[in-house]
Amino acid sequence: MSSPTKFSFILFFAFSLFLQGTLGEVICEELPKDVCSFSIASSGKRCLLENYAEEDGNEVRYQCRTSEVVVERMAEHIETDACVSACGVDRTTVGISSDTLLEPQFTGKLCSPNCYQNCPNIVDLYFNLAAGEGVFLPDLCDRQRTNPHRAMLELLSSGAASGPATVEAAGDYAEVPVPSPSFF
Repeated sequence: MSSPTKFSFILFFAFSLFLQGTLGEVICEELPKDVCSFSIASSGKRCLLENYAEEDGNEVRYQCRTSEVVVERMAEHIETDACVSACGVDRTTVGISSDTLLEPQFTGKLCSPNCYQNCPNIVDLYFNLAAGEGVFLPDLCDRQRTNPHRAMLELLSSGAASGPATVEAAGDYAEVPVPSPSFF
């Protein structure tokens, strides 16, 4: 190995170690509440904002916790303000819920090209939340783009949110392994 190449390699390696030590790990419990929601810890688990009342009951406090939800192929991620805005999510969201998928304004922003094509962390989260409700997010987004009112009516009337009683009743909603669109 030539001397300049060797020196460059050593410099790169030393800088990598320094940078890793400086930045450290993303630990949910150490994140402030204003960046907790939609973050992913170094372990690959989603961070979750929780609230609790003080013992006197007069004040509500917030704390960032590590959830048991594992994100494949992504770790140490704090969502950007651009994606939070583009996708219409709120950093003060407590917990993880699919309820917002029933709001046409939210679904419109989630399915917009600015969000759907540029914010894989948020799309992955809602893809999996929708799948848990028996809804395939790409289909919902297609319907949202062509006829948003019909998309919401279909979502509400499909019974997907309450889940089928039997596999036979599931019809189109039977369990099928579906890959998440994690990365574009």
